[in-house]
Amino acid sequence: MKEAVAILCAGGPAPGINTVVSSVTKIFINNGYNVLGINGGYKSLFSDEPEFEYLDFEYADQIYSRGGSVLKMSRFKPKDDEFKVDFFMKNNVKLLVTIGGDDTASTANRLAKFLAKEKMDVKNIHVPKTIDNDLPLPEGTPTFGYHSAKEEGVRLCTTIYEDARTSGNWFVVSAMGREAGHLAFGIGTACHYPMIIIPEMFNKTKLTFDKITKMVISSMVKRRILGIDYGAAIISEGVFHFMKDEEIIDTGINFTYDDHGHPELGNVSKSHIFNMLVQTHMKDLRINVKSRPEEIGYELRCCRPIAYDLSYATRLGLGVFSLFEKGETGCMTTIDRAGNITPLYLKDVEDEKGKVKPRLVNVESEHVQVIFKNNLHYITKEDYREAKKYVKNPEEYDFMKILEWD
Repeated sequence: MKEAVAILCAGGPAPGINTVVSSVTKIFINNGYNVLGINGGYKSLFSDEPEFEYLDFEYADQIYSRGGSVLKMSRFKPKDDEFKVDFFMKNNVKLLVTIGGDDTASTANRLAKFLAKEKMDVKNIHVPKTIDNDLPLPEGTPTFGYHSAKEEGVRLCTTIYEDARTSGNWFVVSAMGREAGHLAFGIGTACHYPMIIIPEMFNKTKLTFDKITKMVISSMVKRRILGIDYGAAIISEGVFHFMKDEEIIDTGINFTYDDHGHPELGNVSKSHIFNMLVQTHMKDLRINVKSRPEEIGYELRCCRPIAYDLSYATRLGLGVFSLFEKGETGCMTTIDRAGNITPLYLKDVEDEKGKVKPRLVNVESEHVQVIFKNNLHYITKEDYREAKKYVKNPEEYDFMKILEWD
């Protein structure tokens, strides 16, 4: 039986997945390997009857520029005692290529250790994928899919901002991102939104709904002072990762609850929660500003990859073979500043529990601070006199004081 390489996709979709699948398939077929595409992620791989298909050049050539993933994905995370070698032995698999984010990478890290312990001659190379851009790659190196998702998000949020300008209203936008704010920050910056809120901003103070609400209202009041009656705020959904269940429940939203009694956030619009809190606070202040909620997330995951990601994902896919030839395993394929394929070993980016640590936005960096200090609108000390026309205590809405950055 010919030696084989298996490809597995897990987590959520991101533009460029099919480009990686196509590129890996083409280069390994050209070098005499069978290529197996696993449907259903890790759940299928370790089942009694894994669902997979043989991939060929013609199929790979049809899918390289498509959005979504031709291989069915799954968020299933197997426990260590669920790992087994059956699929690898039966199909003579010498390499498992995993495509995914931090959870997929963390599982791949555990799997690589399992295969080594079992003395299986099976390499594992991970291709870092996520629109959240939160994998710990070298500084300035994005995950594939991020730029395409950001491009689509900018297209949508630019239209939202134009609607705000046209109608003289505000929009409160929520963007995907889990515990990192890369996507919200990238979209908000590109769209010149007057308020951007990401969890990393609360590096010196506790993150609360009250502070988020006051930051949005700070921007609204500042624009009123400037004679601007419209605007938009973008908030990363990642802020919810730092909230206790009690505070989320206290918002007054009617949640459904999981088996452990935790509110099921996936069943509600995060932007609706933010907007409701803002509107409630505005009514208490008797400030007449209309705002509408908009959710940005699922629309971005399966869009067609832009040229950047088509090229980037192709090079990452071809780079898998380069690393495999060198005998590398238990690593992510990355591209350094010189354009060379470089392994990033999963053991070097894991925490004490073996989980790959997320990369957060460095809010203290110059390129981030220049946006917060110069491209947003919010109340400062110089605005207190004018701001008193709208709020009794302007200091409570002072952006820098809220974050304790002053």
